[in-house]
Amino acid sequence: MRGMLVGIVAGLLAFGFAKTFGEPQVDRAITFESQIDAAKGEAPEPELVSREVQSSIGLLTGVIVYSTAIGGLFSLVFAYAYGRVGNIGPRALSALLAAAGLLSIIIVPELKYPANPPSVGNPDTIGLRTELYFVMVLISLAALTVSVIAGRRLAPRHGAWNATLIGSALFVVLIAVAQILLRDINEVPAEFPAVVLWRFRVAALGIQFVLWGTLGLLFGYLTERSMSATPARRVVYQ
Repeated sequence: MRGMLVGIVAGLLAFGFAKTFGEPQVDRAITFESQIDAAKGEAPEPELVSREVQSSIGLLTGVIVYSTAIGGLFSLVFAYAYGRVGNIGPRALSALLAAAGLLSIIIVPELKYPANPPSVGNPDTIGLRTELYFVMVLISLAALTVSVIAGRRLAPRHGAWNATLIGSALFVVLIAVAQILLRDINEVPAEFPAVVLWRFRVAALGIQFVLWGTLGLLFGYLTERSMSATPARRVVYQ
C-alpha cells in the first residue's frame, strides 16, 4: 500500500512535469503533421478523443495508473531485497533500487529506441517498435541481474570496489552487444524540427526522472519512519 500511495504522489509530480514541458512539444509535433498532410492535400483524420481531453484528464489518468503500478512493484522488490543485499538502510536501498530501475527500465532502452512525439513514425510499425523496446527492457534487466550477481561473487576475492567495477563493465559490455545486434529504427522525417524532437525526448526522460526519483526518496523516507516507529528484529539473509 505504501508503494502504491507513493506512486500516486510520484504520478502527480510527473503529470505536472509532463504538462509543463512535454505537452507543448506534442502540440508542435501535431501542428507539423497537420501541415504535412495539408501540403499533400490529405484531409485531417477525425479525433476519437479531443486534444484537450488527451492533454488533461487523459494524461493524468495514464500517468497515475502507470505510476501506481510501478510503485506497487517497487515496494515488492524492496521487500524482497531488504536484508538480502547487505547492511543497507531503507533510505539507501530505496534510492539504489530506484536508480537501478531508472537505468535498466528507462535509460538503457531509450538509448536504443528513444521516445518520439505521437505524430512521428509509421503507424504500420507500432507493433514492431513496441516489441523491440520491450525486448531491450528485458535484456537490460537480465544484464543488470547478471552483473549484480557477478559483482557479489567476485567481492570476497577482489574486494567490493573492484567487484563493483567489474560488474559495471560487464553490464556495459552486455548492453553494447545487445544494442549492436538489435535492429535500428529511424522513422523521424528529415524535415521534422530537430529542436522539437530534442525537447520532447528530454521531457520524456525528465518525467521518468521525476517519477523514479520521488519513488526512491519518498518511499525510503516513509519506510524508515515506519520501521523506527515499530522496531523489529532485523534478519539478514545470506
